[in-house]
Amino acid sequence: MTLPKITSLRSGALANSWQTTDEIADALRTRRPVVALESTVLTHGLPREKRAMSAKFTSAFSTWNERIPANLAAAEGAEAAVRACGAIPATIAVMNGRICVGLTAAQREELAAHADPLKISLRDLGSAIARKRTGGTTVASTTAIAAQSGITVFATGGIGGVHRGWHHTLDFSADLMAIANNPVLVVSAGAKILLDLPATLEALETLGIPTIGFRTGYLPCFTVAPDRSLALADQVNDATEAARVVAAHWSVQPSCGALLMQPCPEAFALTSDTTEQSLAAALIDAATLGIRGAATTPFLLARLAASAGGDTVIEANLALLFANATLAAQVSSALCAQD
Repeated sequence: MTLPKITSLRSGALANSWQTTDEIADALRTRRPVVALESTVLTHGLPREKRAMSAKFTSAFSTWNERIPANLAAAEGAEAAVRACGAIPATIAVMNGRICVGLTAAQREELAAHADPLKISLRDLGSAIARKRTGGTTVASTTAIAAQSGITVFATGGIGGVHRGWHHTLDFSADLMAIANNPVLVVSAGAKILLDLPATLEALETLGIPTIGFRTGYLPCFTVAPDRSLALADQVNDATEAARVVAAHWSVQPSCGALLMQPCPEAFALTSDTTEQSLAAALIDAATLGIRGAATTPFLLARLAASAGGDTVIEANLALLFANATLAAQVSSALCAQD
């Protein structure tokens, strides 16, 4: 079964705004497995100070580097997880107005320490390029860039979706349309619990995006266990089966992405009841403070981290990120094997 062929939209002046490392370009040219990784983990997702983790965490993830800032260690850990499975990591970011498909060690360090990086979604890419800005790419922008680069598998933490109160705000994440319009398999731990999860699942169905559970039949909810009231359309039990399903999807919907979702590793998952109680309080605080739009998610996540215990939340985030990078690399390898 043939994988979708991507036609790059880069041309003219825009071509000078892209940079792909030789390693990634060679891997794509020779049809070897490549996994895209987003860069908001470096810019907005994790603390910038060094972080010593629990014995449980370091036992499960022995490559964790506590001698460098946590955001940088997370990015390096995700890349290491991809390489450990025989695939090439392609961390995507915008550096001084240039879209970078793959970061050097120096670029990762620069982005991790940047004083005022942008959070760059799809709507922001043109402005960031024209104004020569630097920032981390979100799920939406990373998905689009990966597709234009010819990368068909992308690993992230959790996707955005339909926000609570959407009836009044019409707050829908750009992640949904980006996945619907780009032939990329997004491997995640499902949708963040702060969303309207039933509405998010309905939106995915409406957009024609396959929702595939990896060894689960229910929607994973980022750092907490899957919601057993929300059944997924399909389930697979290994990377080869996942590759076969998504390749068949692309044979009939060659321009539409897909979601492969696995739960947060059980040893690190948070309690859903406690998380929901903390979220309810955070939502009241957000409304009181007039926080809305793009500022809502970072505010709520920060409040959840503070209320549930920062170390526990961070370890859950990292555990699912590394697990998703591993699974994405395995599926990318399986896709290349059947091409």
